[in-house]
Amino acid sequence: MDMNQYLTMFIDESNDHLQSLNENMLQLESNPNDLGIVQVIFRSAHTLKGMAATMGFEDLASLTHQMENVLDLVRNDKLKMQDSIFDTLFKSLDALESMVQDITEGGDGKADVSAIVAALQAIERGEIIAPSSTATGTPSATVSTGITLDEFQFSVLDQSISEGHKVVYIQVALREDCQLKAVRAYMVFEALERSGEIVKTYPDVQDMEQGNFEREFLLYYITQKDVEDIKGQILGVSEVESATVVQLDHETLQQMVLESAAALAAPALEPVQATSSVTKLSELEAQPVKEAKATPRANTGGNPSRTIRVDIERLDVLMNLFSELLIDRVRLEQLAMESKNQELTDTVEHMSRVSSDLQNIVLKLRMVPVDTVFNRFPRMVRDLAKTLDKKIDLIITGADTELDRTVIDEIGDPLVHLLRNSADHGVEPIADRIAAGKPETGTVHLRAFHSGNNVFIEIEDDGRGIYRDNILKNALKKGVVTESEAANMTDEEVNQLLFAPGFSTAEKISDVSGRGVGLDVVKSKIVALGGNVTIYSTPGKGTNFSVQLPLTLSIIAAMLIRMGSEKYAIPLSSIVETAIIRRGQVKTVHGSRMVHFRESLIPLISLSRLFEITDFDEEREEETEIVVIRKGDRLAAIAIDDFIGQSEIVIKNLGKYLPTIQGISGATILGDGQVALIIDANAFIK
Repeated sequence: MDMNQYLTMFIDESNDHLQSLNENMLQLESNPNDLGIVQVIFRSAHTLKGMAATMGFEDLASLTHQMENVLDLVRNDKLKMQDSIFDTLFKSLDALESMVQDITEGGDGKADVSAIVAALQAIERGEIIAPSSTATGTPSATVSTGITLDEFQFSVLDQSISEGHKVVYIQVALREDCQLKAVRAYMVFEALERSGEIVKTYPDVQDMEQGNFEREFLLYYITQKDVEDIKGQILGVSEVESATVVQLDHETLQQMVLESAAALAAPALEPVQATSSVTKLSELEAQPVKEAKATPRANTGGNPSRTIRVDIERLDVLMNLFSELLIDRVRLEQLAMESKNQELTDTVEHMSRVSSDLQNIVLKLRMVPVDTVFNRFPRMVRDLAKTLDKKIDLIITGADTELDRTVIDEIGDPLVHLLRNSADHGVEPIADRIAAGKPETGTVHLRAFHSGNNVFIEIEDDGRGIYRDNILKNALKKGVVTESEAANMTDEEVNQLLFAPGFSTAEKISDVSGRGVGLDVVKSKIVALGGNVTIYSTPGKGTNFSVQLPLTLSIIAAMLIRMGSEKYAIPLSSIVETAIIRRGQVKTVHGSRMVHFRESLIPLISLSRLFEITDFDEEREEETEIVVIRKGDRLAAIAIDDFIGQSEIVIKNLGKYLPTIQGISGATILGDGQVALIIDANAFIK
């Protein structure tokens, strides 16, 4: 076995272990006292460390070794898990995933993990350093805060220092007899925001608005004012007992971020002169996000593995070979029918049965559980909840539902956008949920299930829902619709405006939403996969995004039609029914040709005009055959020359040498060797 094969095995197994670590860390966060889960996590980390060391990836091995040390203390009951330790371990996993990804892309897997290693070492030592209660000016090496910063907040502060702004850490203490703590905190914030920007507070703003804090609160602040001026502003507020204002530089900011992780990591040690707000940080941090019930991946031993790894490219080659076999089978069936040779016919029929069974097996080999996509979402929603200061339960059902690998590869990003949308726009802040009589923890359901030849994936939240007036207000403001169009739109049409390019209801731009990018990408990607997305919402109750996808994109059932001397294929999944109409049944409405269908008028589309087919014109025919197609709930009729029949066809891409042709999704080779273009019904219905 050459080194490349060893490297491939290392990458595959590392990704498996990292996924197991993420899943079990989420399980442990919900059950922090379950030492059985800790044992599973420790074994995965230990195995990953050994593999990395064997392959010579030192940074990866070093970081995993330090994680292993922390986990060893936990499993031996020498350290209790808490939010700050979870956050540090999750950041470690993110760094490990980045390094493995770098190795996958041909890199050496090196990364600067010194900051994370230092934080893990501080947790291991049980160190904690209290913030100073008297210092002003430049901090000493022992200054620490009780505030944890995410990467974005740290980069904002660090860049502000580079640009010449003053970044200060502020600690405010109110008098013991203060009756209106929330009001005094608000007055301090108001005074500070006149001449600067508050980046992060502890406790968070929502807790302070409700008075859920002791006498003291902490914050990071960007300004151009001097330290003494800031301190004077704060002390000018009634019932403020003291104010500590510390100006930071690059080095001290970095040190404070590292030491705050250490300061929150040692429950066994009593802090020296620590403020009450720091000691209660673990009580006030956001609750962990729950996920669907799952069992930790343990090494059961005993039963040998009955699975093997197969390179995806080999499955693609197998699929292509079978596609050629399917084309030859159809050709043989046609030749047997024309020859009227019974022995040949019997042999071809037997071969057809065998190849049908082979087709089912090949297609099943390409089917992958959606769990391969879903398994990264619990961690993502957990991080989103912390970023947004919300409490969110993610409940996953139907993770064993299978989809073709080509669909699986493409559906991940659209689902990320929809989940982020539910977390940001759907689930309300805790205070709003309580005011609305809802539980403070929001729920997002992610479910998948089969229905016919389709798979449905639904993302449903119990949040604020979609309000028609809010969408139309934004749509009118951005010029997406006119006032006359808005007045005649149904609720469903209004909801579909969420998928308009550049449309957003976010009031503020953040790293989560509000940049006008997201749902339009979701719609275009799903439509490109031959699917559809529908929105159901009840204002004040919640929203459901339902994504419909085809089971496979490689072999489909289609209706073959003839247009003059040319042949086309229409996927059966797009066809409602077929019919014959007379010339007198065609109506002209506002310049468009329409036909009656089930007590309604639907547009009649002429393929001969669209594709410039010169040897057929349905207007010269007394009777015309039509195919009624659908896209979601919208219908249209296509006028055709003749039906050839139903057949299973192999989808072939047109290739990169041909330009994109509107209304054509690909081509197929028929039994007689001719090429038939595959019609994209979605392109005809706007």
